Amino acid sequence: MTKTLVEMAAEIVQAQGNSKSMTIEELQDALKETFSTLQNLHAMETGEKITETDEKKPAIAPEKSILKNKIICLECGESFKTLSFKHLLSHELTRREYRIKYGFSLRQPLCAKSITEKRKSAGKERGIPDALKKSIAARKKSAAAKNKKK
Repeated sequence: MTKTLVEMAAEIVQAQGNSKSMTIEELQDALKETFSTLQNLHAMETGEKITETDEKKPAIAPEKSILKNKIICLECGESFKTLSFKHLLSHELTRREYRIKYGFSLRQPLCAKSITEKRKSAGKERGIPDALKKSIAARKKSAAAKNKKK
């Protein structure tokens, strides 16, 4: 007896759930995604029209993906200390494209909050904020001087 697409999707997600811990929401999303993929594969196999699905929705909300000790990739769900350029390239995205796609500020660090705090305090220890303020003031003076010459 052949299995239905629902039964196959359930078996695949069950195997995935056995290999790693997943929340109920993650299991439901995985089941929907697997079923949709199986439907599309079946449609391709039989020559039927493939239904286009909307752009893949991330497993969690983007604002909840940056945690104290990890950042969760919204493309694949893996967690990292820092979301590297190399990993994003595996999803054919740059850091800028990733930030835009998920609504992050272009200045948002793609790393765990603890790493951001360490970098911030290290910069303060080296005097970077003070040096930056002096540099900005110097630029404003030179720009004002150039405008006066015109």
